[in-house]
Amino acid sequence: MLRRPYLAVGLTAFLTGYLATLYGLRPTPFYLGIGYAAAGLLLSALVVRDTREHVALERRQHPRVETSLSVGDIFLRTSLTDRNLFAASQAGLVNNLNDGMSWGVFPLFFAAAGLSVEHIGILKGVYPAIWGTLQVVTGPLSDRWGRKGLIAVGMWVQAVGLFAVAALYGFGWWLVGSVLLGLGTAMVYPCLLAAVSDAADASWRARALSVYRFWRDLGYAIGALTAGLLVAFVGFAWTIAAIGLLTFVSGVIVAALMQEHPR
Repeated sequence: MLRRPYLAVGLTAFLTGYLATLYGLRPTPFYLGIGYAAAGLLLSALVVRDTREHVALERRQHPRVETSLSVGDIFLRTSLTDRNLFAASQAGLVNNLNDGMSWGVFPLFFAAAGLSVEHIGILKGVYPAIWGTLQVVTGPLSDRWGRKGLIAVGMWVQAVGLFAVAALYGFGWWLVGSVLLGLGTAMVYPCLLAAVSDAADASWRARALSVYRFWRDLGYAIGALTAGLLVAFVGFAWTIAAIGLLTFVSGVIVAALMQEHPR
């Protein structure tokens, strides 16, 4: 359940900001992406192995119980009717919504305040770097402490980080906001996947995860579109604050609806 690529996202944000400062916005920073693509293709060919044996073991340990569930049944259950799965799906959507907003709005907001490309790269790099590093810790902690508390509090920590960016001024305060946003996301991201796995039977868990990820990743597009529209009407700061409020409400929904899976 741990996901570490976001540490690479943070490091890349640092590197591209530094390269843009030295050589300009293009084309030099884009060479990193070309190198990553080539390395990923090579590693996929040499290192990646099929996981069908793990799937077979999972099925033996968790016999099929609800084999009659259709794709529509699972979509409806994961999206709405199961309280745990609904709480996780909406939290995943809002988490990625504020993430998509941050990538689209934060650089413009910071640039309008007069920050250099290098400082903007630092602010945008700190967030995923902290997220990618600390989720290696928060994922196992959720196995001991439970998912619900980490998810709800993590959404609230994200909200505080967004409010800090919107309401306070200066690189130092914005760095604090970025740190809080990374910390909150690290508390939420791996735990949501685990919460969905807890709530879904082994016979339809993979399909439930696909529905959850549909809603989670849809948040990127909704966040970018919503943020763009809000900025046009109310400006950068109020847009960030509005997304912060939505993130806080999402945490309240998790606290109210999600139930801990017995361990």
